[in-house]
Amino acid sequence: MNHFSELIKRRRSIRKFTDEMLRPKEVESLMKAALMSPASKSSNPWQFVLVEDKSKLSQLSEAKAHGAKLIADCTLAIVVLGDSTTSDVWIEDTSIASTVIQLQAEDLGLGSCWVQIRLRQSADGEDAEQNVRDILNIPSHLSVLSIIAIGRKAQAKEPHDESKLQWEKVHIESYKIHKDESEKK
Repeated sequence: MNHFSELIKRRRSIRKFTDEMLRPKEVESLMKAALMSPASKSSNPWQFVLVEDKSKLSQLSEAKAHGAKLIADCTLAIVVLGDSTTSDVWIEDTSIASTVIQLQAEDLGLGSCWVQIRLRQSADGEDAEQNVRDILNIPSHLSVLSIIAIGRKAQAKEPHDESKLQWEKVHIESYKIHKDESEKK
């Protein structure tokens, strides 16, 4: 099997990290991958804020109500920003960059987890994006899509099991309603 297929099978969301910091070359590799990610019309609407400071990581872990606590224990958080004045598809372009970062992390043997920020709220109902904006001094013309938490894996996860792939979600030539879908109507 080729390297990319193995990479896709192995890449799982990791939420537990060791305390060992990333090497500068690893961070550089992550950012090279992000900066090479495709964007519509080569508009490159993405920007990235790298955070290693434990105090800021702790603050970011409180930015939204659910699914962000793991940020406090990662060694690098990459905050993925998009400029809507540069591209009308900044969400798609920054999503691609977020995914490319995660694939590069896996290729380096690192763990990662996507933490959605856009359209999320904190425990007290505040806008998660505004919380991140305030913590990191992000200007108003940039939107916060996600935070990719990265670190050395402190947990092992089995690769994806190909026997559990949901082939019923693949349609050839036209959409076919499956038995379980017709029961939902």
